[in-house]
Amino acid sequence: MNDPHGATPSPATPTIQQRTMRPSLVWLVPAVAALIGVSMLVHAWMSAGPEITITFRTAAGLEAGKTPVKYKDVTVGTVTAIRLSDDDSHVVATVALDKSAERLTRQDTRFWVVRPRIGTGGISGIDTLLSGAYISADAGSKQESATDFAGLETPPTIVGGAAGKSFTLLVDDLGSLDVGSPIYYRRIPVGRVASYQLDPAGKHVRLLVFVDAPYDAFVTTDTRFWNASGVDLSISADGLKLKTQSVATIVAGGLAFATPAYRDAPAAAENTEFTVSKDQAEAMAPPDGPAQFIQLRFRQPLRGLSTGAPVQFAGVDLGRVVSISVDYDADAHRFPTIVGVLIYPQRLGRVLDKLPKRETDSPDETSARLLQGMVDNGLRAQARSGNLLTGQLYIALDFVPNAPKVAFDASARPISIPTIDGSFDKMQEQLANIITKVEKMPLDSIGRNLDASLSGLNQTLTQVNTQMLPETTRTLQRLQQMAQEFQQTAQSVQGLTQSAQGLTAEDGPLQQNLEQTLLETQRAARSLRTLTDLLGRNPDSLLRGRPSDPQPAPGASSPSNLRESSQ
Repeated sequence: MNDPHGATPSPATPTIQQRTMRPSLVWLVPAVAALIGVSMLVHAWMSAGPEITITFRTAAGLEAGKTPVKYKDVTVGTVTAIRLSDDDSHVVATVALDKSAERLTRQDTRFWVVRPRIGTGGISGIDTLLSGAYISADAGSKQESATDFAGLETPPTIVGGAAGKSFTLLVDDLGSLDVGSPIYYRRIPVGRVASYQLDPAGKHVRLLVFVDAPYDAFVTTDTRFWNASGVDLSISADGLKLKTQSVATIVAGGLAFATPAYRDAPAAAENTEFTVSKDQAEAMAPPDGPAQFIQLRFRQPLRGLSTGAPVQFAGVDLGRVVSISVDYDADAHRFPTIVGVLIYPQRLGRVLDKLPKRETDSPDETSARLLQGMVDNGLRAQARSGNLLTGQLYIALDFVPNAPKVAFDASARPISIPTIDGSFDKMQEQLANIITKVEKMPLDSIGRNLDASLSGLNQTLTQVNTQMLPETTRTLQRLQQMAQEFQQTAQSVQGLTQSAQGLTAEDGPLQQNLEQTLLETQRAARSLRTLTDLLGRNPDSLLRGRPSDPQPAPGASSPSNLRESSQ
């Protein structure tokens, strides 16, 4: 096309347009995923806690990647790996803790596996039957941290943060006590045994016990602990005794404590040390003070006397028997029994203040002088029977009247108090003497003579029953008839007397004769009645004669007086 102005057009310059690059939506998803992954890594790195290792004897109940670690029932970590130790003696569990559980890395933190357990203290870990075992933790109090820990094989009895106090108890031997054994106050369980270990000297066992609050306030500086384990069955001179604190102590053992009512002491501080007595009676007894050893020498054997038997003086338990041995007497060729006793003079109480003593004397000299005076006044030791059922004996210190004088050396060590035979031994000796005398009696001859006498008496009684008694009966009947006839005669005579009273005074002699006859008749009737009564009471008087009359009582009328009065 021509230009209207007549100019020739030039070729056009090509125009270059640049295309803008826009991001594709396809890359958005990987970018978001990468961003999320990075954020998760950062969050995991920021929230990751320390990693620790815990050693256990076995890996029972543990599983890598599944077994949780809990603190106060909150999951604070997981077991990530389980392997054997280098010496194959235990297993090592690697645990990854959360960031919030850093305080569990303190050096005294304790770990243990919670699984179902059945022991003397009961059944624990029942919830793990469904959820599985887990590792429980108890945070320590030290400031130092650690990464390697030794796990506990049994759960601890005291968990950190529990309200209460810990105390140390000393016992002669562990007995039936164990970790978890209960502690009782007035038969209420108030604590438990936490641990035990042997004393460095090997003479005692040290128990660490824990008493829960608020019962720990009842443990004072004067509190007494005693062993309440099992059943306390004892047979002694005091008889049969059976005691137990509760049914649980029979199986798991236990301890008990109390404070004397007459003492007011402040509360005991943490970790105060106490000594455990063998029973409640020994624990609650007043202080005995220093003991004194005394030796007793008995001539006879003392079967039934045992170590621990009481020693009594004036009804008070003054001590106990601590040893029993046998000696040999070459002069008498006998084996006497040597008994060692411990006495506690302080048990006499106020009596000690009233006894004479000198200020310059030592306690041993005062006791020696006191014993010297008591022995001179008849103090003797005697083994007596405390219980006839069990046959147990005890030692009695008592004053014996008219006791023979014996030599007593107050300066000898040990001091020896003279003895006498026991009452039971005397009774045995008397019985033996009686039996010896009975054995010497001619019992066979006496038996034969007695048998012959009884046979003769039997024949006599048979003769009396068959012959004499019928004759006596007939005689009594005749006497009764005669008595009736005499009574009729007396009545007739009485009638004649009454008729004679109507006569004149000139007939006076006839009246007197009739009265005399009447009196004689009455006497004859009375005598016949007496004879009848005598034969009625004693039918055998015809054979053996009339029995002797009893002595008349003072002031009573004798038969002769009665006859004179009747005349």
